[in-house]
Amino acid sequence: MIDILITEFMDEAAVADLECDFSVGFDPTLVEDRQRLMASGEGVRGLIVRNRTRVDAALLGEFPDLQAVGRLGVGLDNIDLQACRERGIEVLPAQGGNTVSVVEYVLAGVLMLRRGAYLSTARVVGGEWPRQALMGHESEGAVLGLVGFGAIAREVARRARCLGMSVIAHDPFVDARDSAWNEAERAATLEALLPRVDALSLHVPLSEATRHLLGREALALMKPGSVLINTARGGVVDEAALAESLRGGHLGGAMLDVFEQEPLADGSPLAGLEGLIATPHIAGVTHESNQRISWITVDNLRRALGVMA
Repeated sequence: MIDILITEFMDEAAVADLECDFSVGFDPTLVEDRQRLMASGEGVRGLIVRNRTRVDAALLGEFPDLQAVGRLGVGLDNIDLQACRERGIEVLPAQGGNTVSVVEYVLAGVLMLRRGAYLSTARVVGGEWPRQALMGHESEGAVLGLVGFGAIAREVARRARCLGMSVIAHDPFVDARDSAWNEAERAATLEALLPRVDALSLHVPLSEATRHLLGREALALMKPGSVLINTARGGVVDEAALAESLRGGHLGGAMLDVFEQEPLADGSPLAGLEGLIATPHIAGVTHESNQRISWITVDNLRRALGVMA
């Protein structure tokens, strides 16, 4: 009988180490087969997932022996936390494991979008030579805005300042007296933040309060030519409104790693947009971060199931 079931990709050396103490079922294809996953729960005490496996009440009902859910990452909106609490099931995110990966992605996005030239490959190899049109902007001296000021956003702020940027952040859940504000100016409201920034990066979970937080009205408050980066959750941005802003020339560009529907459906308003860089929910996933979060998760599951390394 399987003790720990892993439904998505994970560092194989970490899986092998886990197998020293437990019977492990490692099947990254389970995330694509909900019916087979639901039928695999008998006897499983630990479940390891990424962001695509929906750990909801229906799934938990098929895992009667479950004690812990290890999350290969930090976002928890795919996990029914209330249902887990009611069952006494621990939810264990891999805190800090992908911070560097996300931070580097965000800063690379700021530099690429503000400079503009990096989106010119098709034109240049096609024989154009649009030097003046692609002059772009430096990021030294620019203002970076952060919506959400948790651990990853704070590291973005620290490194952005090293690149000569000024940083403003908005997070109503971080006390105004918190020493974290040494890294950024505090904006009391989103409306106060948006008109001041040259680049905006989102670092908030998806909830009813944050769904379409960046909609038509909010995007219109941003500076003409400013750029948007979203590594948080797709639903935080109204994709139709973003498409309108990019097509109308108000925003200077956007880099999206997360989307309202993943993969994107046919007919997405984002299809064919100039000035958009789109990646498949990969900002926090590098070879290095995959190793880190896998080993953090192994340690988390061992503690939760009473087997220490």
